[in-house]
Amino acid sequence: MPTKRSPRYGSLQFWPRKRANKFLPSVNWDAISSGKNFKGFICYKAGMKSALVKDSTPNSMSKGKEISIPVTILECPPIKIMSIRFYKDGIVKEEILSENLDKELKRKIKFQKAKHGKKPEDVKDYDDIKVIAYSLVKRTNLKKTPDLCEIGLANNLSLEDKLKLVKENLNKEIFVADVFEKNQLVDIRGLTKGKGLQGPVKRFGISLKSHKSEKGRRRPGSLGPWHPAYVTFRTPQAGQLGMFTRVIYNNKIISLGKIEAGKFENEFKGIKNFGDIKTDHMIVAGSVQGTAKRQLLATTPLRKTKKQEKKSFELLEIR
Repeated sequence: MPTKRSPRYGSLQFWPRKRANKFLPSVNWDAISSGKNFKGFICYKAGMKSALVKDSTPNSMSKGKEISIPVTILECPPIKIMSIRFYKDGIVKEEILSENLDKELKRKIKFQKAKHGKKPEDVKDYDDIKVIAYSLVKRTNLKKTPDLCEIGLANNLSLEDKLKLVKENLNKEIFVADVFEKNQLVDIRGLTKGKGLQGPVKRFGISLKSHKSEKGRRRPGSLGPWHPAYVTFRTPQAGQLGMFTRVIYNNKIISLGKIEAGKFENEFKGIKNFGDIKTDHMIVAGSVQGTAKRQLLATTPLRKTKKQEKKSFELLEIR
């Protein structure tokens, strides 16, 4: 029989394979060009259900028919602007804190007094504006400590329009319906499920050795050559799996906004491992990463695909 050969799996694009330092990832907002005002929104994964929808996708084999698809429900409490960041040549030149901040923010960070008292109009010579936003998660059943994240503004806005947009929304609540629209595509960014210490078979997908092999089946046959006289990083070995930052691209929004009285009201209560949804919601087709209650960052799409963009579903029932 020929010798079995199976190269190691697992992309080396993600290295080192260890737990992420924070739940909400940093985003290259300059690469994301679309968006009508803010490019992102903080949300929390509630769970998955099956949805009965009417397919209105052009040229679809099920056009005009009722089909069942898997969906993920996300709870989207309002967000508020904590501070304004003024950039110059890709570096933060000035950061100005908003007034009347919530007390819950003191659980998260310590403020510098030097950032208070200055107005946005006083900052000169900058080429970009971004904001640090925090979620009003205390309105949900999850926790009290808010999550912080930097959010970019739409690229088609001038600096004057960006500053005007930020000043209009300063000390105001921003809702998910103000950022996204129904049937829009979104990218979901966040951490995957943590699986702890796992072996090389599960971690890298190497094949099992023969049942007659010595010293174990679920391990690599060799750790490498004699020279170099050390184990290289390319050798698949046991280690941490999960809690990695990943992006799920081009998720179609099926339902968005406030929960209407009498319409799917019971379906948003008693979700397993989550509880009741008390604030706004977002329902996207398919699955997203993370466990229940995981904080996620929904952003406008980095690169749309025609196949996903032309999909159109009308929500009829949630099961």
